[in-house]
Formats: sequence, C-alpha cells, structure tokens
Amino acid sequence: MFGYIFKKIRYLSLKNKDKSMLQDTIAKKNSEPISSDLERNLEVIKGILSDSSDVTIHEFNFGHDRRFKGALIFINSMVDKEEIHKNVLQPLMYGTLLLNKDIDMDFTQIDTIRRNLISMIDNLKVTLLSDLLDNLLAGATILLIDGSKEALVINPGKRESRAIDEPGTEAIVRGPREGFSENVNVNIALIRQKIKVPDLCVEKFIIGDKSKTDIFIVYIKSVANPKLIEEIKKRLSRIKVDAILESGYIEQFIEDNPYSIFPTISHTERPDKAVAKILEGRAAILIDGTPFVLIMPMVFIESFQSVEDYYSRPFLASIVRVIRFLSYIISTLGPAIYVALTVFHQELIPTQLLISIANGRERVPFPAILEALLMLFTFDILREAGVRLPKSVGQTVGIVGAIVLGQASVEAGLISPIMVIVVSSTAIASFAVPAQTGSGTILRYIYLVLAGLAGGFGVIMGLLATLLHLASLRSFGVPYLWPIAPLDFSGLKDTFIRMPLWTVSKRPKAIVWSDFDSYKQSPDLMPSPNGEGN
Repeated sequence: MFGYIFKKIRYLSLKNKDKSMLQDTIAKKNSEPISSDLERNLEVIKGILSDSSDVTIHEFNFGHDRRFKGALIFINSMVDKEEIHKNVLQPLMYGTLLLNKDIDMDFTQIDTIRRNLISMIDNLKVTLLSDLLDNLLAGATILLIDGSKEALVINPGKRESRAIDEPGTEAIVRGPREGFSENVNVNIALIRQKIKVPDLCVEKFIIGDKSKTDIFIVYIKSVANPKLIEEIKKRLSRIKVDAILESGYIEQFIEDNPYSIFPTISHTERPDKAVAKILEGRAAILIDGTPFVLIMPMVFIESFQSVEDYYSRPFLASIVRVIRFLSYIISTLGPAIYVALTVFHQELIPTQLLISIANGRERVPFPAILEALLMLFTFDILREAGVRLPKSVGQTVGIVGAIVLGQASVEAGLISPIMVIVVSSTAIASFAVPAQTGSGTILRYIYLVLAGLAGGFGVIMGLLATLLHLASLRSFGVPYLWPIAPLDFSGLKDTFIRMPLWTVSKRPKAIVWSDFDSYKQSPDLMPSPNGEGN
C-alpha cells in the first residue's frame, strides 16, 4: 500500500517537474532576441505557434532588383487585410520601384523602411521575440526583414467593437445616453471627452499569462491620493493568473474584505458616473473586453445614490433617495418582521389585522417561516429564470409565473394571501437598490431564520451584527460607513438627502488627500434674482 502511494507521489512530482521544465524552455525560447536570419525567425515563430491555420506568413521580395527579402505575419481574423495591402505591401513592393536608382537605401534597416515607406502612424520597433509574439497575438501585423535584428510592429487600424449605446443596467430618465463598450480605448476616449485636463493620468498594466489583458488605471494626479494609487498598483501587480476575462476577476483579487457580503469596490457602465467619481479623487480601473469599469474606494452610501440625482432639482432627488433607503429596509427585513410578529409578537398587531391574518392562514399547513422560505425561494428562481432567458420570453415567464403560482398556491391553501403580499413587496423593493442586491438577498434569508428562531430579539441581534460588520469594513483605507461613522457633517449634505449643488463645495474628506484642490466649485454660487451670489 505504502509502496503504491510512494510511486504515485513520485510520478506526480516528476510530471510536474517535466511540465515546469517545458514551460521554462518555452519562456526562455520566447525571450530570445530576434535573429538577422529571416528563415530562422520564421521557423521559430511557426514552431511556437504550432502552425496555426489562422496565422498568415506572407514572404515577398522588394527593392529595385528585388534583392531584399521580407515577411508579413498577422492573424487573419484580427487585421484589416486591405489596409495592410494598401499601406504596407504596396509601398514596399511597388513604391520601391519608383525610387531613383541613384538613391542608395539600406532596406535592411527598419528605421529606413519606417521613415520612408510605411504610412501607418501606429508602429514601433521590437528586438525580442517575446515582444513580437505579444503584439502579434494582440492583433498587430509584424514586418520582418532579412538581415535585420529588429521587427516592425504595425497596428493597422481600429478593431471591431459594439456601438456606444445606453447602458442596460443603469437606465435613467434625464442624463447622457452613452455607455461604456467592450473596447477599452473607446472607454478611455469617453472619459477624456469629459475631463480635459493635462494631469488626467492613464497607466497601463498587462495581466494574465495567457490572455494578456490590457488594464488601465485612470485618475487625476492633482486630486487623487498618491497612497491610493500606489496601493492599487501594488494589488494589481500581485495578480498572477492565466486570464482576466471580466472586471469581476480584478474586483475579487484586489478587494479589502473577500469574505464580506458587501461590495467594497463599485462598478458602472456609465461614463458620467465614472467621471464624477474620478473628479472626487477616486480612481477607475478599465479592463479591455468588458463595459463595466471598477471605481475605488467605495462607501456604503454610494449604493443609494444615482447620477440622475444630480441632474434634477434636490427636492425630488431627496425624496427618491429616502425611498431607496426604505426599499432596502423592506427588501431585507420585510419577511423577517412578518414572521416575528405573527409567531412571537401577536400583541403588537392591531386586532382587525390579526383576525385577517389568522383567517388567511387558517388552511395553510406550514409554519410561517417555512412558508416565507418557500415563497422567497420561488421568487429567486423566477428572477433567475427571467434574467437568463431571452428578453421576450424572460418577461413573460416572470410575470405569468408569479401570477399563476401565487394565485394557485393561495387557492390550494399552501400559502396565505398576506404572505404573497409580503414577498411581492419584498421582491419589488429589492430592485430599487441594484448595487446591494447580493447583500440584500443574503441578509433577507439570515434575518428570516433569526426571526423564526428568536422573533424580534433575533432580528435585532442580526441588525447589530450587521452594523458592527459594516463599521469594521474599509475600502482602500476609507471607512465603509463614512460619513456616518466616523461622523462628518459636511458629508451628510449628500447622504440621506441631497442638498442643492451650490451648497456642496468640497470633495469628500475621506477621499481627498490634502486641502490642495479640495474645492470642487466656488463656495458663493447660490442663485439670486440680481445675479449676485450670497
């Protein structure tokens, strides 16, 4: 028995060792400098790419007497062949024929070709095979010349991407209708269109051993805290994975409290929201391939704010914000309070209402907590099915399923009518604060179980534990409950209600790093009939 285990361990160790040696060999081979022998370079590249069918290697001769040899390498599905033919091949193969024979040009020098023949602006020289392969796999075209130890990387134009349209997850009534797309260069352009200052910094990282995903940190140098930017860079540099396919990967690798149910990094599809946060001193992380942009640090109160609050007058915006707070309370505590009152604290319910509840539950065979759990579980199933199915089918399934199941359950005596009302109210309220949908769903079940076990006492203990947990959270050093804990009266102007814009003249104290440039606007902007501020 022990001999078999020893052989198995030895086999696995040798297998891992061989795999490690193979990876080291490939890495060493990729890091070699480019050879001056064109044939050797092509042979090495073909070997590394395993003769992939979508990789084109086009060899050609050019010059007056066709004595120079060259090769173009590109991936068919990632380049515009017409642009390559017009701006690279034609100047090299036919343009050189038109040059005066008396002009002696050494076309083995990449700089000579780059300055005299290539009309495409986006190009650069590389000397290492690894850099050549990285650019090739990113969609660039590679020009190799026999006799040159350098290669020319040519980016032949913009790649195909989705058109800029309104974000599907953050629709508003008043405000811009543009949203981020999967092309990170387009997303950076959308931010630069709104922030036209020279100290808007865009720093690039490449993460993912296999995906080589482009990731950008965007911030205003004179406003953002240098320690925040340094911490973000440190956390990003620690990430060693095969691939980054979406911003959620980055979020889970750099967040402060990975075991918390509350998000400590916000995300958005809206350029105006991202720009507003950057102007406050925050930093944004843009990932190529996803429209969702990460913003940090984040505080809990941001979940109840919307960019539309600042586009409308403060009175309606304040009422809507209070409604969001009440909706979150209803969505998390609604079923728990119902179970606690009907099971443990009937004396708190008015007599007429208590009689109505008793009549409704007369035929129900399940205890109140089991009834609530079944209804909530059914609602979550319908919600998940509605999201995953096509829009035309998903909406029908959600509406019809809820009506049919609810009515049939009540008529069959499995669910009381008041429970259908409670769960329906909870379901509607949960959509009012989408940023906290995940935490609200988990808390809803936790509070419900506590209410079924200990009534109101259990709910209160759960609330205290939640508040203690929220108070302990940090997002890149910023207290999660700011400006409530620690208390900041200036920050309260934009918390439960939204004060007029002309009263909010400072950036958030918890985020700015000094008094330098701490004012977002002049403090004397209050409108007056005579045109003079107060």
